[in-house]
Amino acid sequence: MGLEYVYAALLLHELGKEIDENSVSSILKAAGVEPDPARVKQLVEALEGVDIEEVIKSAAVAPVAAAPMPAAEAAAEEKPTEEKKEEEKKEEEEEAAIAGLGALFG
Repeated sequence: MGLEYVYAALLLHELGKEIDENSVSSILKAAGVEPDPARVKQLVEALEGVDIEEVIKSAAVAPVAAAPMPAAEAAAEEKPTEEKKEEEKKEEEEEAAIAGLGALFG
């Protein structure tokens, strides 16, 4: 199921509106999406009896636990870039020193 269907249901929930086939279809049409009646019906049926607030709260906890991993990966990716820059700088300094020595003895 496309996220646009879920977003429509969440928007209706946030506005305190009933999540039914008509309202979900209206939101999708307003967003420029041609709703698939079967998918809309499936979504509405799947949400019957679901406490959306509870689902949102439990979903909000999961990304916090996962947050350190992407940050660690980003830091790991940054190190090689910094190391490459340092190596390039050293190579440039060495080349400059060699060129300077060449000028002295050239």
